[in-house]
Amino acid sequence: MGLNSTPSSERINIAFFGKTNSGKSSLINAITNQNIAIVSDIAGTTTDPVYKSMEILPLGPVNLIDTAGFDDESSLGKLRIEKTNSVLNKTDIAILVTDAQTPLDEKEKQFIQNLNDKNIKYIIVYNKSDLTDIPESKEYNEIYVSALKNINIEELKDLISSFNGIKQDKRLISDKISPNDKVILVTPIDSAAPKGRIILPQQQVLRDLLDSSAVTVVVKETELKEALRTINNPKLVITDSQAFKKVSAETPENILLTSFSILFARYKGVLETAVKGVKSLEAINDNDTILISEGCTHHRQCDDIGTVKLPNWIKTYTGKNINFEFTSGTGFPDDLSKYKMIIHCGACMLKEQEVIYRYNQAIKQNIPISNYGITIAYINGILKRSIQIFPEIYNIL
Repeated sequence: MGLNSTPSSERINIAFFGKTNSGKSSLINAITNQNIAIVSDIAGTTTDPVYKSMEILPLGPVNLIDTAGFDDESSLGKLRIEKTNSVLNKTDIAILVTDAQTPLDEKEKQFIQNLNDKNIKYIIVYNKSDLTDIPESKEYNEIYVSALKNINIEELKDLISSFNGIKQDKRLISDKISPNDKVILVTPIDSAAPKGRIILPQQQVLRDLLDSSAVTVVVKETELKEALRTINNPKLVITDSQAFKKVSAETPENILLTSFSILFARYKGVLETAVKGVKSLEAINDNDTILISEGCTHHRQCDDIGTVKLPNWIKTYTGKNINFEFTSGTGFPDDLSKYKMIIHCGACMLKEQEVIYRYNQAIKQNIPISNYGITIAYINGILKRSIQIFPEIYNIL
């Protein structure tokens, strides 16, 4: 995929961190050769994280992220630092920018420790090196540059590129498919469907199947019966979770069945946790609160899956008077103690690191967490069938 066609969740995030006035914004401007970030001698110029897409070969499409100084002591400093720290949850490569004229201080050392704890790859960039002597020896992940004088900027790009291979060659479903296998994708077109296109999860699964040389047919749920009648021996049906019940009833048992949401749970590395977490529906009581969280923001329709359909299905299944709270986009609570359970969307718009961070937050606080597709399959009594294609997960049920 090229720069413009690559989803943000699939791009490598390269985030620039450091103290105020360390030169983060100047460095990003030097790397991109554009005035992307505001540069000023006034401390705390950068407030919210700033994103810039570009291509760095051989890494491919990347996002460069400029963040506020993590030593910001202004009146808004605490909020800025919180936003800076939240960027870590979606960072593939961290660039710690520091002043070459002074040794690393305790805050910078603590930040490096934080990167090590989170297993985030990082580079220490000693900026303003034109103002001091450069030591003869340095670590493999250190470089001395000058954003102002454009010294070693290309060398920094080369060092960043040396992290090629950081993104694992993961597959949504094609690793379970052989060339010429027949796969049917069921994509309902309702009021929430974007006009003139199909939604991102369906696009990505379709592309993954095409890469595997599968014979792929896309239909609405109203045409599934005809597709099953005319297509000889399909191996797999993948459906939008909202149509799970209808699609399961119409798809013969000898044909494998799953959903886009379940595929993304596996793709993001949380399928096993989500399958185990869904069983907590059996322990829901009156007045318990369930958090339903979406990774993207969109205009909600009257029949919205997250805020309308899913809560109604859960209430019907449990027979309990349940309270629901909702978050979307980058919003996800730090304190989850008030919730009996969390149900997350498929998270197609979120980086894998951020999805795993959210699931780990739930695990640390002993809050069961699942996702839309798995919950809907469970409610309809077809969870085992919907993960049969993944025997390593199927066997835990």
